[in-house]
Amino acid sequence: MKIKLCGLTRPCDIEAVNELQPDYIGFVFAKKSRRYVSPEKAEELKAMLAPGIQAVGVFVNEEPEQIVSLLEAGTIDVAQLHGQEGEREIRRLRELTDHPLIQAFRIDTEQDVERANDSTADYVLLDSGAGGTGTVFDWDLLQAIRRPYFLAGGLDTENLGTVKAKLNPYGIDVSSGIETDGYKDKEKMTAFVAAARKEDAL
Repeated sequence: MKIKLCGLTRPCDIEAVNELQPDYIGFVFAKKSRRYVSPEKAEELKAMLAPGIQAVGVFVNEEPEQIVSLLEAGTIDVAQLHGQEGEREIRRLRELTDHPLIQAFRIDTEQDVERANDSTADYVLLDSGAGGTGTVFDWDLLQAIRRPYFLAGGLDTENLGTVKAKLNPYGIDVSSGIETDGYKDKEKMTAFVAAARKEDAL
């Protein structure tokens, strides 16, 4: 399982991930999020990031040109659409960049899973809500998923065994599950990555 640690905001967060070597980290560019980072701050943090770790920019209904500017500048390597974006926005981004795209879907019903199956994004991310809520959705709905996906929503060291055995997603995405008092916690980050790798080794 690919590991994505999302919502990094501080230099010490980058120092921690450089030690842990997840596959992806996430910067949140949605201004209403408590994990918001400005493009300038993200650029500073990306410059500290070890080679080989891909930076994902998380956007909510952002203008395609703004997303592309961060991709082309190298501030991020992948764009994640976490709002009401649809195929029209994906097509526009495809015209402007060849960087990978992730489309996030809130999973409440089987119809939501079908929408994810039909997405033309490179990857889909399946979540329980607006993102960063720390709650698990009904994983039984994922029996109908027909493509590789990132799983998000309420993941922690306790449920990773079930995730691997029952779902075996392409990737796992965690944010609130590795925080204490709203900030990334290196001990929790370390424990989460270790648990994910242990499950992969079984």
